Amino acid sequence: MSCELLTLDCLVHVFSYLEAPDLLRAARVNQAWNEAAGTTSLWRRLCLDRWTFCNISNLTPGKIVGMAYLSDNEHVFGGGKLRSVVCTASTDGTIRAWQVQEGTQIWSSPSQEVPFIKVITVPEYKLAISTDARGTIKVWHGESGEELAAFSTSSSSSTLVTYSVNNKPFLTAATAGGVIYTLEVPNLNQVSCITAFQNSSIDLLLCSPDEQWLVAGSTENADTSSKIFYTDCLINPADESPASGSLPVNNCDVGCWLPKAPARIAVMHQDHMSVQRNITVFDLAVKKSKYKMEVLAQQVASFTLPGRTWTTPILMKGHGTETILLGCGSNLELYSIFGTQLEAFQHHNNTITSIWVDAFRVITSSLDLSLRVYTWKKVNKISSLTSRYYLLGGTHRWSRGFMDVACDNISIVGVVAESDGTSILRAYSFNL
Repeated sequence: MSCELLTLDCLVHVFSYLEAPDLLRAARVNQAWNEAAGTTSLWRRLCLDRWTFCNISNLTPGKIVGMAYLSDNEHVFGGGKLRSVVCTASTDGTIRAWQVQEGTQIWSSPSQEVPFIKVITVPEYKLAISTDARGTIKVWHGESGEELAAFSTSSSSSTLVTYSVNNKPFLTAATAGGVIYTLEVPNLNQVSCITAFQNSSIDLLLCSPDEQWLVAGSTENADTSSKIFYTDCLINPADESPASGSLPVNNCDVGCWLPKAPARIAVMHQDHMSVQRNITVFDLAVKKSKYKMEVLAQQVASFTLPGRTWTTPILMKGHGTETILLGCGSNLELYSIFGTQLEAFQHHNNTITSIWVDAFRVITSSLDLSLRVYTWKKVNKISSLTSRYYLLGGTHRWSRGFMDVACDNISIVGVVAESDGTSILRAYSFNL
């Protein structure tokens, strides 16, 4: 029988005999094989058999305020030594690149007069992009640390996202003054500049997984709705204002995409007369006619979080098309987009500070100085999690806890805040 005629269950059974390199190759054949090769149970076995953890530490001057992987997330097992590279931004005014497996510094930028507040990366182009407290954006060569370009937003802060259109990278920066700049990468030439909110800081900026949509929000005005922008209109500006729309809810300070849906976003918001938090899910679309382009947001689902007050900080991430993860204090909770609580985990003894989510796993960091690693599984076609690893980050005698975590499939890196105000970059490498 031809493999093209095998059902999904049959393909998964056949793939259960493959090792990681062959499973990754099978995933590239076609959509059906990709879906079968991505089955969580296949990778769960490989995780348990091959991914054991070791711990290395790197001291970095100052406090780390941003961290991002510079190495590509799609590693291929075998055929050479695997190498993870992480970039950090610190309050000492430096951008640094670190080799994770060896625990060594690759390069450091010259110390800047103004402290950095964020760094993001564009792994496919080996670039790091930073912004500082005065809103100056800089692009750094990821392999050498050379400064390639700079652009000033003349703002006290900037929120950054990158995306590619027709294999050309762009950067959008949203400022404390409510302005959105779109720039070419790596030269930072300005493509467009629009005012999204009058004199209101943009503290929410999200780019969709398909890179066609930007959602920008401001919490300074409770009556302000988040704006939706079609990225094609930002990078190809016309004489008139770019096509945009609004989400029909106000006071959104947290949002996430449901990555397996074409353009589905979940936002957390508060009603005027209530202290409870609501989550509403929208599908975004664009309606084109001969003379105009209309941006639409169609509500898919909405629910109220039980027993949550507006003063409780909550982290939110999306998975698949209908699963939302929430970090509520020390708890990790899973909800369907229709409000059904799927699972709740109480593995941390202190506040969850960040959540990393991909197609295979979830990692949480906490002020209790631990990382928790979970793997995805399907139960009756519903996403659920299995707790796999418990990684310790040191002692509270010297440290305040983990503040951030990221993963690239062969390593996990966390930022540990030290009691003296500095930070440690702590890395755990998979032993392959």
